[in-house]
Amino acid sequence: MGMAYPTMPVADERQREILERAAANRILRVNALAKELNVHEMTIRRDLDALAERGLLERTHGGARLAQQASAEVSYYLRVKENVEVKTRLANAALGLISDGDTVAIDPSTTCLALAKLLSERKVTVITNGLEVAKVLTGSDTPYILIGGSFHANSRAFVGTLTTPLLERLHADKVFFSVKGFTPRGGFTDVYLPEVEIKERMIASAGLVVVMMDHSKFGQEGLGTIVHADKVDVVVTDEDPGPVMREVLEAAGTHIVIAE
Repeated sequence: MGMAYPTMPVADERQREILERAAANRILRVNALAKELNVHEMTIRRDLDALAERGLLERTHGGARLAQQASAEVSYYLRVKENVEVKTRLANAALGLISDGDTVAIDPSTTCLALAKLLSERKVTVITNGLEVAKVLTGSDTPYILIGGSFHANSRAFVGTLTTPLLERLHADKVFFSVKGFTPRGGFTDVYLPEVEIKERMIASAGLVVVMMDHSKFGQEGLGTIVHADKVDVVVTDEDPGPVMREVLEAAGTHIVIAE
């Protein structure tokens, strides 16, 4: 049975730190963790046992490692926990662009997941290919359409040839998505090409096109171009992107919203 991220957080901050180290390192050692986290080795052993009981870690002689079947879900969970304050600011600013009665398409990114948590404040219908987005919406009265297909564990999303034909038949009033980065050359880009294709299809059939991205992504470039600036109506970000990026976006007719 799969784990219900991100609705099932680890017990405390120390266990979250242990999961972060497990995601970054092949093997965890009890003695090293005890020194790094400044606690007794017995405390670390209890933490490792607790995480192993949940299927997140596999115990090894003298330590533990990330459970193979859990690696993608743990990676997603840790991304949810990154830059929470910024994602919340972006989500609140994006919510201001949504009106009652809208049909809204959102991608499975952890940034758009923050927006999904606020959509109960609007009377909208949501289109998404994100499993975690759907879980959030299931807990509210917000009607949604979950686009199926092949499940990609790292992004917790459905992609592929079964997904795109249905998206071509649906027309959202507004689409919200996040990206790996933006450059004048590559436009708005992402890493995983099947997800790039899904975002392209969402944009092609939507009215207002909105990118949600923190300022660190300006100047970054992923493998595949989703869309160029002239096809994006609004960029919601947390800081001014600087004169060069601002000039490129404004010349393309893209409005910049700085989240407060």
